[in-house]
Amino acid sequence: MRRVTRLTQIAIGVTGLALAATACGGTSSENNKDGGSGKNLGLAIAYDVGGKGDQSFNDSAYEGLVKAQKEFGYKTADQEPKDGESDDDKAQRLSNLAKAGYNPVVGIGYAYGPAMKDVAKKFPKTTFGIVDSVVEGDNVASLVFAENESSYLAGVAAAKATKSNHVGFVGGVDNELINKFQAGFEQGVADTKKGVKVEVQYLDEDPAKGFASPDLGEAAADKQLEDGADVIYHAAGLSGQGVIKAAAEQKKWVIGVDSDQYAQKTLDKYKDYILTSALKEVGGSVYTLAKSVKDGKPLSGVQTFDLKVDGVGVAETNPQYKTIPGLADAVAKAKQGIVDGTIKVDTKPKK
Repeated sequence: MRRVTRLTQIAIGVTGLALAATACGGTSSENNKDGGSGKNLGLAIAYDVGGKGDQSFNDSAYEGLVKAQKEFGYKTADQEPKDGESDDDKAQRLSNLAKAGYNPVVGIGYAYGPAMKDVAKKFPKTTFGIVDSVVEGDNVASLVFAENESSYLAGVAAAKATKSNHVGFVGGVDNELINKFQAGFEQGVADTKKGVKVEVQYLDEDPAKGFASPDLGEAAADKQLEDGADVIYHAAGLSGQGVIKAAAEQKKWVIGVDSDQYAQKTLDKYKDYILTSALKEVGGSVYTLAKSVKDGKPLSGVQTFDLKVDGVGVAETNPQYKTIPGLADAVAKAKQGIVDGTIKVDTKPKK
């Protein structure tokens, strides 16, 4: 699979799952005074709930790792989370990677926030990255995204595609991050077509269940479809595979998230019903951070990936995307409005 790159304004080219990364996250036998092994093995990433193979958030990060490995010709490491793990477990994983000599070390997901805050202080010569959270530190790059903007475009597409004037949103966990997806989607729908109902369902308060339970996603989607929704947008990680399955089996539209889910091989039998996906270039951000370290100019502080730099967007790979009257033009117009500032997208749902 090959996916079209989107971070064109900062010279990023992220390819698909073309190479197998070297998965080795061991520890070194000793730690030097500056908090590292004194060598740089290359990029390491620590996955979020759902791990590699979620066809969404984590797999997008993996694409960035593969790109860096291929371009820079160095070792890489990618490590899975454990079920029910604590912040201490996450801290140990990050520490082990830094001790082994990986640089940068990136935590994929906001759950790494507390652990990274402590670990980064212990390894001042190592650059750390965290996706979807802001962690203060001279050697930490906080990789954050305008998910509300891409979700707005998903809302425009849903409003153009619906025939029942009833669409759905399925979120993994009801928190500030996923609320951004909901807010943008609802606003995009409302601005495009008046009177369309948006039905909202969150799966579980526990991220380990909300983002990693396809059965919960399928059940939520089944209910929304039974209620009359004919387009469903999910922001639920691995759980979203259940949403996609339910919608496709009832021959209704579904909108994916983070990666281009229409192009995912494991979702191939459902792809005709994956209208589009709200893209989030996690892989692009991971690659960008790795390149900055390789170039000797490591990024730090808040790095925002929005529509202006094509850090978020929507996929257009499904040929049907351009056959629904007015859809592609409406999305393109909305994107331009967001970029030029004439459209301001909410970050919190309206109560």
